[in-house]
Amino acid sequence: MSPSDSQVRTNAQNPTCLAKRGGIEVLTWNAFDGTPLDAVVTTRGGGVSAGPYESLNLALHVGDEEAAVLENRRRALSVLDSDLGALVCANQIHGTRAAVVGSAERGRGSITIGDAIADSDALVTREPGIVLGVLVADCAPIVLFDAEGGVLGCAHAGWRGALGGVIEATVAAMGALGAEPGRMTAGIGPAISEASYEVGADVVAAATDHLGDAGPFVRPARPDHWWFDLRGAAHSILIRAGLVSERISVAPINTGAKGPFFSARAEGRCGRFALLARMRP
Repeated sequence: MSPSDSQVRTNAQNPTCLAKRGGIEVLTWNAFDGTPLDAVVTTRGGGVSAGPYESLNLALHVGDEEAAVLENRRRALSVLDSDLGALVCANQIHGTRAAVVGSAERGRGSITIGDAIADSDALVTREPGIVLGVLVADCAPIVLFDAEGGVLGCAHAGWRGALGGVIEATVAAMGALGAEPGRMTAGIGPAISEASYEVGADVVAAATDHLGDAGPFVRPARPDHWWFDLRGAAHSILIRAGLVSERISVAPINTGAKGPFFSARAEGRCGRFALLARMRP
């Protein structure tokens, strides 16, 4: 991407940038510059969907027209010089399973939900060229990459997944392929802000159970409700899983109504944006 093709908004305190690629604005992490990894988070603009899905909705399961979604996916994948045949998506269930995929899984979940990787909230691969896709609209998309080991992982982490173990499962699945947590670079994408994420006692209990102390990530709201810092919790979990803090980049942009990213909590019926990542072939 040349400077003439990009309107970059970043600064020394911002580990990410929003840039136009082929007419579509995407978020990238500076930490992956100069590596053989392409990782982007799409925004809501640049697609063909209408109504509450306007315009770059990438999800087939939210009620949008299938033809529009597939065109949107083609446009998003073109940012990576890729296509539907290389994309792999999972049937995400807010669970903790991390599935390892390879050349045999190319294209699964890209055109129809029916052949998506079953009941998985993270995808891991050693196969260059495969595009891992994670769909979100408030939950945190997380990309992990061990350049030396040649292993890539992408996770969908809402509170259930993050506090249930999906991040650790992703790191473990990558480790089984030869990656090492201390070598991994991670990017946490746009997610719901603490100021907008009101939760109940069940989330506080899950955070306490999983992290030992929920205090750093929750603060009181109205009676029996708290504000939850999802990205802060994800950052802490990555460190507990063996990653180095300095190699974890957190996008400072929140999801929310009328912002660049879809938000199911703010909008209700809406589209989904995506984390798309691949090791260059």
